[in-house]
Amino acid sequence: MAGIYIHIPFCKQSCSYCDFHFSTSLKHKSDLIRALVKEIEERKNQLTSPINTLYFGGGTPSLLDVDDLKLIVDAIYKNYAIADKIEFTLECNPDDLSQEKLKEFNNVGVNRLSIGVQSFNNKELKFFNRVHNSSEAESSIKRSQDIGFDNITIDLIYGSPILTDEIWLNNLQKVNDFRVPHLSAYGLTVESKTALAHQIKLGQTPNLNDEKMIAQFKTLIQKTKEFGLTQYEVSNFGREDFYSQHNSNYWKGAEYLGFGPSAHSYTNNKRFWNVSNNIKYINGITNNQGYYEEENIDEQTSFNEYILTRLRTIWGIELDYIKNNYSQEINTHFEQELAPYLNSSYLQQINNKVVLTDEGILITDKITSDLFYV
Repeated sequence: MAGIYIHIPFCKQSCSYCDFHFSTSLKHKSDLIRALVKEIEERKNQLTSPINTLYFGGGTPSLLDVDDLKLIVDAIYKNYAIADKIEFTLECNPDDLSQEKLKEFNNVGVNRLSIGVQSFNNKELKFFNRVHNSSEAESSIKRSQDIGFDNITIDLIYGSPILTDEIWLNNLQKVNDFRVPHLSAYGLTVESKTALAHQIKLGQTPNLNDEKMIAQFKTLIQKTKEFGLTQYEVSNFGREDFYSQHNSNYWKGAEYLGFGPSAHSYTNNKRFWNVSNNIKYINGITNNQGYYEEENIDEQTSFNEYILTRLRTIWGIELDYIKNNYSQEINTHFEQELAPYLNSSYLQQINNKVVLTDEGILITDKITSDLFYV
């Protein structure tokens, strides 16, 4: 099976922490939609496996008119082999989810909503420069459920300078109160060239506190367990039937195509990435000029990416896979670096796989870095 990702690079306004590619101007939206459809048509021979996941990300895909969304979806179904049962995810903001819009999404085939809540606290939402407020966050979830969407995931952020433990507990409790079956929770990071980075540099906002971040992450793990959600990836928690199939395909090394500016693809042991500029993307597609770069994935990169993606999940690192797919030199390195961790409380071997322990999850990045072949 394989996946398709569509990047919609438009937002109503800029969130203080975001460094994804987007524009707050819709001036070139029609041209970009046409370019997207053309890219979808021209790359139809790059995937032979049936598509079982379709993911619209951004940006804010819920800004699209239903006619634009349908144009893109129709192009995908016309040019690719689509599995009988497909997970069709649409990222959306709470303020976009009117009853009418939800019905339109449902009619186009969307069956999974990823709602960018980030927080249920108005002070935090203002700090993040989000468009919606707490009331809209709650009502959007309830309205989606009433329409018939049962496969819903929400995003939450922890570690912000103004997030108290009390607010964080309240944010997490909302997940359980609304019986949301999936949660993606991310520690706030300061990316260069964002408003947040500028605010911290000027002393307008306190820098992030690592100890606070770790404490809130531990609370996250504890509360999601109480709610019956499995931490199947470091930042993702869900009931078993509601794991993200699309992201799981990434972590398991399945092929995928990404369409739109800044989108990435992985197929035939190659990595592709489109230009992160709307005008350059549109002109490149329209005029049959270069709009992407590519690289062959060598053995070292392949090994490191396998470690990076698999260690973060409950599926872990498969020892036989390492043994059968990589050179003796890499295997020797892996065994030497792995041994101290297997004799610690951070990793455990279960049959043929190595997985993180609860303690190991707290230092995932360090373990991953040590296992990398450099």
